[in-house]
Amino acid sequence: MSESARARVERDNAAIRVWQDKLRPVLDEAGRSVIGRRELFETLLIALACEGHVLIEGAPGLAKTLAARTFAALLDLDFGRIQFTPDLLPSDLTGTPVYHPPSGSFRTRKGPVFTQTLLADEINRAPAKVQAALLEAMEERQVTLGEETFELPRPFMVLATQNPLEQEGTYPLPEAQLDRFLFKLVLDYPDRETERTMLRVHAEGEPPPPASRLTIEDIEGMRSAARTVHLDDRLTEWILDLAGATRDPEGAGLADIAPLVAHGVSPRGCLQLTRASRVFALVRGRSYVTPDDILTLIYPCWRHRIIPGFDAEAAGIPADEILRRIIAALPQP
Repeated sequence: MSESARARVERDNAAIRVWQDKLRPVLDEAGRSVIGRRELFETLLIALACEGHVLIEGAPGLAKTLAARTFAALLDLDFGRIQFTPDLLPSDLTGTPVYHPPSGSFRTRKGPVFTQTLLADEINRAPAKVQAALLEAMEERQVTLGEETFELPRPFMVLATQNPLEQEGTYPLPEAQLDRFLFKLVLDYPDRETERTMLRVHAEGEPPPPASRLTIEDIEGMRSAARTVHLDDRLTEWILDLAGATRDPEGAGLADIAPLVAHGVSPRGCLQLTRASRVFALVRGRSYVTPDDILTLIYPCWRHRIIPGFDAEAAGIPADEILRRIIAALPQP
């Protein structure tokens, strides 16, 4: 390696260590404000740096709404929330033109989607028309009201929550909408020690909100720094092999998995996994992506993009298990 190349690598490494030192106290404080959810905040931060949206699945009472509010407060972002119900209308989400008698004209009344962080609570209770309106906002980052199109604030991030599908009155999201989410996170109940800590802390009063803050400029800086994180060609080929195996298991020599998969990972899924892996390495203080980084993120990034086939549904085999079998069957760099 030449002197100039070595100097550039050392400079990049130093810049990345600065980011690790900056992010660690913020994430630690967030984890103390919402006890046991530090990794959740880390994942949300990665998603924001990738300009992605997050779908959070979990039973009621697991602090999904509190975590969303706390995350918005960490970055001083505007926060909006809408409760999705079967009778919700698209205009309840996006807004509507309203007639103004004194001027004899229509004025636009903007809906809750016009914010920087939108909590879409129980999104899988919404009718198809509302989901289509949200899909436009997520993908295009704009909203059409009548004949006018309005840009949404930047950054714009949807944090959608859903209850498990086996609960009454819930409906699966369309594949097109699922693919717009960078991550699907599945929250489980906290372990006994975490819950004991939560009970003790709340007995003394509400935990204080995090004092450390990040800014929009910090997020922009993270995006720039993440572009310098190295992703080895062998890891890129591994990601492509894994994605190809979800689309055509038989062609990858996995004939036993072929009946389990109806649809595999899209090219968008591959692109988002590589972006998220670079940001994840940055958050962990490294200038390069490791196989473990990819293994950590591949489940939240791909579990909602793999559509199990009839055989998998009949046998109760979820997408996570299909993905685990594919990863185990293919050689790792």
